[in-house]
Formats: sequence, C-alpha cells, structure tokens
Amino acid sequence: MAINAVPIKHKQFAVDEYEQMIAAGVFREDERLELIEGEIIEMSPIGSAHLAYVNRLNHLLVRRTGALAQVSVQNPIHLTRSEPQPDIVLLRPRPDFFAEALPGPTDVLLLIEVSDTTVDYDRSVKIPLYGREGIVECWLINVMEGLIEVYRGPGASGYRSKATFGAGDSLTAVSLPGVSLAVDDVIGRLPGES
Repeated sequence: MAINAVPIKHKQFAVDEYEQMIAAGVFREDERLELIEGEIIEMSPIGSAHLAYVNRLNHLLVRRTGALAQVSVQNPIHLTRSEPQPDIVLLRPRPDFFAEALPGPTDVLLLIEVSDTTVDYDRSVKIPLYGREGIVECWLINVMEGLIEVYRGPGASGYRSKATFGAGDSLTAVSLPGVSLAVDDVIGRLPGES
C-alpha cells in the first residue's frame, strides 16, 4: 500500500498577526524572536563579544550623533512582511521616541548588524531585505574578519552598491554627513583578543 506524501506547509504571518501574538503573551519575554518575510525566526543567543561590540557602537554613536539621531539598540522596526530587531539603528529624531508606532524604513538613517556567528545569514537574507524595504544604508560589522561592509542604493533586489572597509579606514553615513567613525574604533580589539 503506497502512502501519499503530504507536503509540509509553513504558516506565513503578517506583521499585525505577529504583533497580536506578542501582545497576547504567546511568546515568553525572554524568547529572542523576529519576524523575517512572514516567518518567525529564533535569533542566535547574544555572547559577550557580540554584546561588547553593540555596546561600543552604542557609546560611539550616541556621542557622535547627539541630537541628529536617536540610537535604537536591538529594538524592532516595522517592515512590510517583517519585524526584525537590528543591533543598532540610527533613527530620525521624534519627540515621542516612537511611542506611538514602531519606526519604519523612512525613519531609519542607518541600520547596523553586528555579525559574529550569523554573517552568511545576515548578508544573504537580512541585508537584501533592508535594501528591498528602502532603508537607505546598512552596515554589516563582520567581527571575525575585522571588516565593515557598507551597503547603499536600496532597490528591488537589495542594495546596488557594497564597499568594504578595514583597519585605518573611516566611515560616514550618507544621511549623517557630519558624523564619521574610524573602523579601528568600531572593530577595536576587546580584552582577550589577539
């Protein structure tokens, strides 16, 4: 007797459905989840090195941007079919600090992902998503290689340009021309690193 295989179907969630599940307490508060292209994805745990890079970036960016941007750390942004939680987002300042609604693509001046164990996923899934959504600029901090990949020119298939910066280089975000960061300050070695 032959058994007919039934294909496995994945349930795609809309952003409002995902937000309703969060509000209803469907997920534990300590669960690290994000909605990517309609799928609920479990995020990698944050290790001490990742935490240190994010904290360093937060410190640098708060000091350098002042009133030019609001620095948001590991908080959600509202996209068409996704609600990711990038490591750092520089947002257009708003008096309510986005209390009324999550920031969307037009609110984002610069988005930064810190990647130690998730470089391939971030590069192949999240970065193109941000470009398709119209986020003007995205930086991928490649911790393992000590490089920063800068993506600009959002479009239907992701970003049109990518540049890579390393030791001795400095970066300036397109939307914040007066704010410059040295790669060495961002990628600077942490205690215990060689």
